[in-house]
Amino acid sequence: MSKNQTLLVGGAVALLAVLSGWAMYQAYQPKPYRLQGEIEARQYHVSSKVPGRVAELNVRRGDKVVAGDLLYTLSSPELEARLQQAKAGVKAAEAMEAEADAGARRQQIQAARDDWQRALAAANLYKATYQRVQALFDDGVVARQKRDEAYAQWQAAQYQASAAEALYQMAEEGARKETREAAQGQAEAARGQLAEVQAVLADSQMRAPRAGEIAQVLLQEGELAPQGFPVVTLVDMGDAWALFQVREDRLSDFPNGAKVTLRIPALDASFPFEVAYRAVQGEFATWRATESGADFDMRTFEVELRPLQPIAGLRAGMTVLLEP
Repeated sequence: MSKNQTLLVGGAVALLAVLSGWAMYQAYQPKPYRLQGEIEARQYHVSSKVPGRVAELNVRRGDKVVAGDLLYTLSSPELEARLQQAKAGVKAAEAMEAEADAGARRQQIQAARDDWQRALAAANLYKATYQRVQALFDDGVVARQKRDEAYAQWQAAQYQASAAEALYQMAEEGARKETREAAQGQAEAARGQLAEVQAVLADSQMRAPRAGEIAQVLLQEGELAPQGFPVVTLVDMGDAWALFQVREDRLSDFPNGAKVTLRIPALDASFPFEVAYRAVQGEFATWRATESGADFDMRTFEVELRPLQPIAGLRAGMTVLLEP
């Protein structure tokens, strides 16, 4: 082998040795710590405590709204009927209140007596009917259900007759203080029921609880919305944060109040964040230690970081990186 060949082989061996050493050195160097998280934002699921059909839908996905904007309206014929009943009840109760204040007329006393006699006659009829059904039941001709229904009708008729008698006695005695107070209480109760129905009916017009962006519209016009079903989902990007899943041995890198610079690839920029919240995750979210000498499982912690300034273009679901 010539001298040049010897030098060439020696140089190659030396270069190979250097490269091998460098590779081994790099292999034993600690890997840079890089953490990936996600941007999340406050969501509001707008639902109504009133079931009904979507009569009017005023928003679409991506629409910007401010607090108080009308999002959708539900139509409920049942509620409308209850409203009419409540209004009628208020009129009737107020009329009774006015009657108690004015005192009963002779015709009213006679009418109250006639109502009592009619209710009494009905009670006697239901009593006779019950006695006949009871006899048939004792003979095994009719079922117990029929006997119980006849008994319930008799008892209801008795209560109705008793109430009619009380009204007749009140009319006969005139508008006493207690009578006027009772009529006033009934009128107030009727007005309270009307206010309750009106409040429930007002809940059929759902408005934005705060400013944000429409993220989801789950029902369209004409579809039936069950009670409490979120028809619209609103996202408030003004209340956004970065969420990381941090291994227990790295939790000391995120003390509460610490300032951290995070990179958002979608915006191709880095922004300052502050550690706002730390909490351990459930037992299922653990990371098993694999370092030499480690013989225990490390828990996973959830770390929430809030941006220190508004970030233009920020969207929920964007990847956020903590780089060395």
